[in-house]
Amino acid sequence: MKYDDDINLGKKFDLRGRRALVTGSARGIGRAIALGLAEYGAQVAVHGVSQSAPLESALAAVKKLSPSSFSVTGDLSDAESPEKIAEQIKRQCPLPDILVLNASVQYRTKWLEISPAEALKQMQVNFNASLALMQICFPLMKEQRWGRILTIGSVQEFRPHPDMAVYAASKSAQENLVRNVARQVAAYGITVNNLAPGVFATDRNEEALSNPEYAKRVTDCIPARTYAEPSDAAGAALLLCSDAGRYITGANLVVDGGLRLPG
Repeated sequence: MKYDDDINLGKKFDLRGRRALVTGSARGIGRAIALGLAEYGAQVAVHGVSQSAPLESALAAVKKLSPSSFSVTGDLSDAESPEKIAEQIKRQCPLPDILVLNASVQYRTKWLEISPAEALKQMQVNFNASLALMQICFPLMKEQRWGRILTIGSVQEFRPHPDMAVYAASKSAQENLVRNVARQVAAYGITVNNLAPGVFATDRNEEALSNPEYAKRVTDCIPARTYAEPSDAAGAALLLCSDAGRYITGANLVVDGGLRLPG
């Protein structure tokens, strides 16, 4: 058996010359992942629903690390938005060879009270838009025989919240899509993986976690006894989006402090 003793991990994580789109990267986990990819050299398209102060702030931070990065906008609840985002990218550079599908919509509604509009919007943003962007970006990845697709799921794939039934279902559907597509595209040098965050201290969770009683119930369920910070997702994303993770595909990497574990 031949052994390669020159591991050179720094080179394997190097993303110089790569182009990334991170959806929903104006804040929270998406912003942290965009910064992580930029730090290792990727040109990043930072995405928000529309032009906003958070999007401008995220882009400014990313550009300090990767000056050629830029922003794109589009409401992914609109079925035409993936194509419009792709057109914006093509004005700046070729389509991305790193696609991070982080944008999502979440409603806290008891399952008997979920409206058709709420259900459809969550499925459109959390699943349909992911599929559309994967379809758009795949041909270039196939042609160059290198690509990374990373969906951002949720610990709710394992522990669905009773007030977020459709959100949890949409994330489970997305993870199933990852496993299906990963097998079909692996021969082209393309990996497709899912990263499932647990409870993160982000804008989305700020209101709920500001209630001390609720916050204690949540942390009591987490073996690590603390929330994650957005940056805790960035290292995992970097692994799955670089050559360091070239042999990982169809995987579901859970970053949850042990929340999914039984006990």
